[in-house]
Amino acid sequence: MEAKAIAKYVRMSPIKLKPITDLVRGKDLSEALTILKFTPGKGAEIVEKVVKSAAANAENNFDMNPDNLYVAEVYAHQGPTMKRWRAGAQGRASVILKRSSHIGVTLKERN
Repeated sequence: MEAKAIAKYVRMSPIKLKPITDLVRGKDLSEALTILKFTPGKGAEIVEKVVKSAAANAENNFDMNPDNLYVAEVYAHQGPTMKRWRAGAQGRASVILKRSSHIGVTLKERN
């Protein structure tokens, strides 16, 4: 039995989110939420929100015990990139890439 939650089109680069997802992978639910609460940065808040959503899905939709849950899988994949243009040197245009991410969390129960 597993419960999932996915946040799509998050306006943050996956390069900034992946170190945060590595912190909580494999941890118990309460420990993962504590780590995310005290990790500085906007990325930790976003990942914490997705973990809480997965926990709520597990508890309400699958009748899983929140004390036995752990983070089985967590990822931050590349989403679509918005391309914006800015004036460059010598009349050229330089591109600005505004990256987005898809964050997913899977919780499972320990036996």
